[in-house]
Amino acid sequence: MNILFLGDIVGRPAREAVGKILPDLKKRFDIDFTVANGENLAHGIGITQRSIDEIREYGVDLLTSGNHIWKRKQALEIVDEDNSFILRPANYPQGVPGKGWKIIENASGKLLVINLEGRVFMNERLDCPFRALDQILDETKNLEKDAIIIDFHAEATSEKRAMGFYAKGRVSAILGTHTHVQTADDLIFPEGMAYISDVGMVGGKNSVLGVKPEQSLNNFLYQVKPNFEVADGEIEVCGVVLEIVDGKATSITRVREIV
Repeated sequence: MNILFLGDIVGRPAREAVGKILPDLKKRFDIDFTVANGENLAHGIGITQRSIDEIREYGVDLLTSGNHIWKRKQALEIVDEDNSFILRPANYPQGVPGKGWKIIENASGKLLVINLEGRVFMNERLDCPFRALDQILDETKNLEKDAIIIDFHAEATSEKRAMGFYAKGRVSAILGTHTHVQTADDLIFPEGMAYISDVGMVGGKNSVLGVKPEQSLNNFLYQVKPNFEVADGEIEVCGVVLEIVDGKATSITRVREIV
């Protein structure tokens, strides 16, 4: 089973870049499932139904998210649909709309996707992501699945690495998101689990995390926080390709393409 996971898709230019390059990536790597983080789909922060429908039409099979999922009012309804196309972190308190995991399937098999959010340097007051993972794995232990991947949306690399050691031998991959910068620490644990601290983003190459650099500079220089605008121009498409056999990862390949 070959899985393509794309990092945070930042705004309209990034969505369009996915539409342009995804057919080639799928063909080149013989992809069975495509998953992406979509918390920044709409104007660089939050989600709308229109932005989700667009990315779905391009061939993405499921979206994960993170701390920006609630930035737009309609998100509460979107994530709570019976067959929602986007997950929210599973370790939000009980009663929050939406689901934190989902099994998707096609002719290649069944893939369990879990969405978790870290707590270190994050503003939300969330439940423990480590214990949330235990609970989900217990809930799904009798469900048929060929692989398990986790989007761990977190700031601190220490927390992400710790999650890797906590989950090894129980899941197929831990894939970090949130920082928008692709890291070079991809590896396969001896237990057959792929890991990377951050897969990167799909966003402006000449930007600060997908935002126009002059706006980000004004924020740092003058402590003024305007409504950020998404950078356009060349788009870097970052992610990873996983090869999974019998539930165990055999390879993880970093992807960084310029569109």
